[in-house]
Amino acid sequence: MTKTLFPALEVYRDTVPHSAALNMSIDEALLEHARVPSIRFYRWHSPALSFGYFGRFSDVARCTSGRDVVRRWTGGGIVWHGEDLTYGLVIPAADCAFNESSVVIYERVHRALCEALNATGECAVLAAAVDPGSGNTGTPAAVTSSGYSCFANPVPADVMVCGRKVAGAAQRRTRRGLLQQGSIQGADLDSKLAKRFAEALSANRTDCETEEQILIRARELAQQKYGSDSWLRRR
Repeated sequence: MTKTLFPALEVYRDTVPHSAALNMSIDEALLEHARVPSIRFYRWHSPALSFGYFGRFSDVARCTSGRDVVRRWTGGGIVWHGEDLTYGLVIPAADCAFNESSVVIYERVHRALCEALNATGECAVLAAAVDPGSGNTGTPAAVTSSGYSCFANPVPADVMVCGRKVAGAAQRRTRRGLLQQGSIQGADLDSKLAKRFAEALSANRTDCETEEQILIRARELAQQKYGSDSWLRRR
């Protein structure tokens, strides 16, 4: 087992499916309120599509039929949701892990995910070694017939199984902390994967329920930001 990333970790298993806008909003609200590193595993109430903050709405407009579409606060390309295991990882600025570069955090989180996947019988590896001076945090993606897809082309430190990308992520760093939003697809997503992933991130975990103040703030963000047409079409 590799050295864990966090001395303590709060784990939220959000079993109630939410809209795409509310899922993004809860992640941001957790970043605003988090006192220690936390990870939230969540579900979608219908097939969804998220695309990165710097993406263009015109690139996803043709994919909106039958999908709950949202612009993420983090970067990256298009991610299809519904059958994946999705998570939001928050690292408060006061935590020592926040002092690591975004690239190092991306790689260490995915090493923990590889460990969790390998425990299920998969053969997971990182796509390639990360060059600490490259500034590459996993945001590039390929343009394909289905859009600007995060899963079409692996970048350094993405998670691979049998030569195929099964996990990627994107980040946002603010004065409050760092948010990493990730998606795990095409692997054996049994009910124990989230548990093993959290165990690989920290030996000291606390299961938590989302506090009402976080949900209140998330509903505000969903209405004012992530659920608004101006946010969705801003580029």
